[in-house]
Amino acid sequence: MSKFSSLLRKWSDTSLVVRILIGLAIGAVLGLVCPKWTAIGILGQVFVSALKAIAPILVALLVASSIAKAKGGLGARFRTVITLYLVSTLCAAVLAVVASFLFPVTITLQGVEEGAGAAPGGLSDVFLTLLGNMVMNPVQALASANYIGILFWAIILGLALKLLASERTVGVIGDLADVVSQVVRWVIQFAPFGILGLVFSSVAESGLDIFVQYGKLILLLVGCMGCTAFIVNPFIAWLHIRRNPYPLYWQCLKESGLNAFFTRSSAANIPINMDLCKRLGLDEEFYSVSIPLGSTINMNGAAVTITVLSLAVAHTVGVEVSFASALFLSLVATLGACGASGVAGGSLLLVPMACSFFGIGNDIAMQAVAVGFIIGVIQDSVETALNSSSDAFFTAVAEFHDRRKTEQNVVK
Repeated sequence: MSKFSSLLRKWSDTSLVVRILIGLAIGAVLGLVCPKWTAIGILGQVFVSALKAIAPILVALLVASSIAKAKGGLGARFRTVITLYLVSTLCAAVLAVVASFLFPVTITLQGVEEGAGAAPGGLSDVFLTLLGNMVMNPVQALASANYIGILFWAIILGLALKLLASERTVGVIGDLADVVSQVVRWVIQFAPFGILGLVFSSVAESGLDIFVQYGKLILLLVGCMGCTAFIVNPFIAWLHIRRNPYPLYWQCLKESGLNAFFTRSSAANIPINMDLCKRLGLDEEFYSVSIPLGSTINMNGAAVTITVLSLAVAHTVGVEVSFASALFLSLVATLGACGASGVAGGSLLLVPMACSFFGIGNDIAMQAVAVGFIIGVIQDSVETALNSSSDAFFTAVAEFHDRRKTEQNVVK
């Protein structure tokens, strides 16, 4: 028993990143050697399901508690972080437009099975959906993991608590948030086993053929996301904090992006980002709202996916798209990405909406969605890693920017 306890302690003391890499390697090997052992994949399904189940409750309690406890003075930071989220998403879409014109890609549309679900028909549909999600029944919003609705009602509840509730009541809400946070930490300890199952399923189902069949499209998507991650986002950050942003960004990619790569869910990665922000020494009142908000509106990777796939369809069917029209598409992709679901493949169903601006029918566009699902093991993984890691990154940048301005005012 003592040996088991000692082994368990060593395992717990080992860095989570190292444990995840071990799970990754074992999952890949098992996927290649014994792909028929499908029971291994259950580990991944259980892990992601557990995170998705607890995350909505965590977000609701954290946001409500943070707003109720807020002492003021956070307004400037929220303006900064929202600006960072939207500007970076727009820049990612514009970069995808430029790359798609420099390296046009076509895809085989005939014979591809349709993707799941119906997509929005136009930009007005996106706004109507956002509005409908916002005022959804709060219990239903929690049950369906509708984070826009959860954020809306949590903010309303937090404001009501701040105005009317006693300190004792606010303290109870805070204690509940702490309890749920601890549950999330326990779940996260099983991440290496969950990722083992997720990697096993991906390798067993897709093998290595996926890298060949849609290689050019994958390279274009990953290239755009990589440029956004390592050039655009750090440059935007440098403009605000005026210091080397790469050490901070590397930490966010390593601790948040790596986990998001395998879970493929910005929503499920919210607890990871919360813990990272805490260890970075950020203000809990700020990050407990900005992180859930970022998982909803900070969608760099989604903007790239929507833009690249839409232009790939246009190139395939022979639609002539002017550069000016494509730039307008980047704005549409930015707005659409902000309404993308925070779950795996959430951005793909907005591709037909973007295609509709070029007069491309839903039947053809939905075939592109199917292609997206086929390459999703790579595209959606990289997309989510970019989206989620930049949530924590820009939250930190907004706070450091605020501190820098405060220090400058003190010096003056």
